[in-house]
Formats: sequence, C-alpha cells, structure tokens
Amino acid sequence: MRHEPAGGLGDAGQLGRRPRAVVVGGGIAGLAAATGLAERGVVVEVLEREPYLGGRVGGWSETLPDGTRVSMSRGFHAFFRQYYNLRALLRRGDPGLERLVALEDYPLVDADGHRDTFRGLPRTPPWNAVAFALRSPTFRPADLVRLDARAAAPLANVSVPGIYEAIDGVDAQSFVESINFPPAARHLAFEVFSRSFFAPPSRMSAAELATMFHIYFLGSSEGLMFDVPDDGFDTALWEPLRHYLTTRGVTFSTGVTVSSLERGGTVEGGRFHVNHSDGGTDADAVVLATDVRGLRSVVAASSDLGEPVSTVDGPGALERWRADVAALGSAPPFLVQRLWLDTPVDASRPPFLGTGGLDPLDNVSVLDRYEHDAAAWAARHGGSVVELHAYSAAPPPGVDDDAWTAGLRERCVARLHELYPETARARVVGELVQWREDCPMFGVGDFARRPTVATPVDGLVLAGDGIRIDLPVALMERAASTGWQAANRLLAGWGLAGHPLETVPTTGRLGPLRRAAQYAMRAR
Repeated sequence: MRHEPAGGLGDAGQLGRRPRAVVVGGGIAGLAAATGLAERGVVVEVLEREPYLGGRVGGWSETLPDGTRVSMSRGFHAFFRQYYNLRALLRRGDPGLERLVALEDYPLVDADGHRDTFRGLPRTPPWNAVAFALRSPTFRPADLVRLDARAAAPLANVSVPGIYEAIDGVDAQSFVESINFPPAARHLAFEVFSRSFFAPPSRMSAAELATMFHIYFLGSSEGLMFDVPDDGFDTALWEPLRHYLTTRGVTFSTGVTVSSLERGGTVEGGRFHVNHSDGGTDADAVVLATDVRGLRSVVAASSDLGEPVSTVDGPGALERWRADVAALGSAPPFLVQRLWLDTPVDASRPPFLGTGGLDPLDNVSVLDRYEHDAAAWAARHGGSVVELHAYSAAPPPGVDDDAWTAGLRERCVARLHELYPETARARVVGELVQWREDCPMFGVGDFARRPTVATPVDGLVLAGDGIRIDLPVALMERAASTGWQAANRLLAGWGLAGHPLETVPTTGRLGPLRRAAQYAMRAR
C-alpha cells in the first residue's frame, strides 16, 4: 500500500528563508529523516554519538591480535524484501541496491535436529504459511486440525492499531500456546522470530508477534527470504548514503553527544538550542532519533521546552508525554561474538542458521560467504569468519557482567561445535565481542502509551524503531518509516511536500479469511 503525504512546495528555497533542522542520531531513523528534509531543501545537521553512522546497523574497523585490520559491527541484520521504506532510503546511495545480495536459504534447527527451511515456498498468501507449516518436520497434518481457530483468528485479521487494541495485553508465549501449536513448532515457527526483538516470548507483546506474521506471511508476497550487505555496513550502506546527503548540504558531526534541548535560539526564527558535547546548535526543528536510553536522557534533561503550541492535546499533555518517554523500556542485553578461525567451515553450511531450543545460541552466521572483507581474510588464512548471537541474555541477579559474558561466550562456542563439528578443530585467531543493552522493549501492554512521531512541542518530532507508528512495520523498517514520517511532519508545517511511504496491506489481504477471523474474534 502506498501512503501519500501532504502536498506542498517542492523546495524550501521558495519560502524566503530555508528552515534549519538538527537530527539527533545518525542511525536508520535519523538518516531517513535527514534525507526527507534535505531533499526538500531544508538545512540539516546530523549529530551522532558514535564515530560512525548507521546506529545499531553501524560498521567500523578493529584490529586483531596479529595486527590485521578487520570489519566489525553489532551483528547480523536481515534486509527483508518487505522493508520498502528502508530500501527506498538505501537506494539514495545505491540506486540498484547492488550492495545487497540474496541468501539462498535461511534454515532453522532445534535441539532435536528438526530443520525448517524457507527455500521454495510459494509466495502467495495464505499458501506460503500453510506450505511452511505442512512441510515442517515439527508440524504434522493432524496438528492443523487441532489448532484453535478462535485463538488463532488475530493472525488472519491484523490491522494497525486494531491488533494492538485486541491482544497487546497478552504475551507472545501465552498467545501461541493458546493456538495449540505443537511445542517443537513453537520453537521454530514463532520463538525464533519473537527473539529477533531481543526479548523472551513471555515478556513480548502478542500483538507484535501477530504483526510480524502479517508482514512476512499473510500480508505480503515477499516471504521470509532476505538480502544481506556484501561488505561491512559502513562500506556497503552508509558511506554511499553519506556522500549522497553531503552533496545535498547535510553536515555530519560524529562523536558528539547531545545532552538536552531548550526553547529559543540566537538565530532568526530559531525555536531550539541543542546542547551537546561540542557546544551547541540552534535550529527551527529537532528530530530526536536516538535509542531508547538516549531519548529518555535527553527528554529528562530538557526542562525548558515551553508549553505545547497545540491545544488539541489538552492540559498536562507535555507532562504526560514526558512520563510516556520515561516509561520506555529496553530489552535484555544480547551478545555478538565474532570469531576468526584458521579452519574453514564446511562448504555445506548455510550462510545463516537460526536456532531454537539451543540455549544460549540464537543464530550462526558464516560471514565469509557473503561479506567481501571476511571472504578476503578467509582466503588469505585458509579459514573462516563466524558470528554467534545470544539474545535476551541477562545475567542472573548478583552475577558480575564480565563473568557472565565469559561463560556465555564459552557456551555459545560449545553450541557451535555441536552444530558444526569441524569448528572444534579450529584455532581462534581473533575474537571480538559486543555486549549491548540498547534495543527497545515491546512489552505486554506497552503500545497504548508508546510515544509517537508527533510530540506536544511544535517543531520537535521523534523517530526510531521504538517509536509508535500506526502502520504494519517492524524492526529496521519501523526505524526507516518513522524517520520518513518525522520529516513529513516537519515539512507539512513549513508547507513543503512530503514523501510517500509504502507498507504491506494495513489489513488482512484475503477477504474470506479476514471475515472468518472477525467472526471468530467476536465469538471469543
């Protein structure tokens, strides 16, 4: 579906004075907002805390013990074909998306050796979901008869925000159990995807899981096959986009931490002064496109935002908004462990493998199968570059983080040896580890008070994958979509034309299935 923006002038030069906007955060959301504004002639400055762009999809170089410079990141990301708005952003730097390469398969395996694959599935809903279930070794035809159609009805009747109003108060684990999926199928068909939100299913909203099912199965024909960048994220994605934006007048300041905002500025018409580690910047508008922790910190420190310009939100709107921002949660920490091995991984291994019930390991990537830098290292050393992920990996109370992560790394490597026995013979030439806790939490019942792109403060907007947007998007695509929407809201305020957004259908695609689901939901 195409969502048309407000119309208006094509360039800010027609306004007499070009507005100035500061985008706080150089991740996907911030870069989408900067692109949307700059393409309409707005003067844009991007302030990024890290020394690189891309946020949680950023890339940089590090040095192995032998002195070799290698590419590093915060871990594998899948660029699904349904990420229309993210792909529109990446096309600014790579018009043909030539830096994205398709993975031929995306198998899932569990502790009992059951193996699912997405290769060769039909692309037409609902046959894609039916074929996946019936082809799975964890799901027998008799299991289809035992499913609780009433409990499963929300999966066939997803609309946004309607699905959140219906089941956001239910956790994903309870929801899937109520459908009567076989336990093994729950591991492979649902838990693997719920953990992509970096949270255990028992703490994640069932509405988020249902929305994902709609995005990847019943709402689209792209399925679950995806692309990956052919090199480090900085080289393949963000350097080309940075060049594109620089030619349009966008300035970038990296390694700069924003502490607070305040009303007013020294420049003509300035509404805000942005305080940061390099001093301060005045702007007509601000996009806060930080992670959840950064957003909470900046808003808490910004005591002088004035009164809301709009009376639509009613008295106390600013205080309620502050409380909603403060209530945003972060998902449990996760581990990314990248290993440079002196032995190649067997050629039969897939580039990416998802796991279920193999605690603490969630997936394995063989980077030298698709990333140029890793492939070059593997060729020189006759080895391989492997990455392991462990999501929702919080240490027990009272356990030291360093001791916990050391044990976690050992357990992940032991799982790798079980899955890929040839790696047990390998010597680890280099190891780099990321231990992070900065992904948004999509907890049970959170949706209603999750902050939206719009705020009660005129000229201040939010963007990011933790920000509410009433469209069927998730993960990186939510970040990109909120970034475009943030730009559109500011552009509309200046009488400038916005940018269209595209999503999978906002309701179930199949009329008979949707009507049956509506009937079943009313009967619950």
